[in-house]
Amino acid sequence: MQKNPSGSAKLYQTNAVLTASPGKLVQMLLDGTLRFIRSAEAGFNEPVLTKRNETVHNNILRAQAIIAELQANLNMEAGGEFAATMFRLYDFMHQRLQESNLKKTPEPLKDVEKILKDISEAWHQMLTQTEAPQAN
Repeated sequence: MQKNPSGSAKLYQTNAVLTASPGKLVQMLLDGTLRFIRSAEAGFNEPVLTKRNETVHNNILRAQAIIAELQANLNMEAGGEFAATMFRLYDFMHQRLQESNLKKTPEPLKDVEKILKDISEAWHQMLTQTEAPQAN
């Protein structure tokens, strides 16, 4: 019997999500959003107009869906001013993605990518520090 490499990868990915800490899940969502934004940016180089528009549109929609999920799961009570700031930042990113999709221009994607990259790096650093063994 021959193994299905694609099936194995999906099983690994499913297990990674199911066993991840909440912090790691956020990191995975941020990384996924960045992947979709980069795929949308690459779509602008597609010479065939219909394929370019489809690639850009579909990847931007996926990035928007993840950002909406991150925004919807902010704990506004416990998060205080930080959560309120993140809510506004997610709203700004969603609007810029929408602008990029409607106008079919890559500039707003670059803005969102920079913001998300900074958030992702900070989140990764925070996870690294909190998961590091505590000195006794």
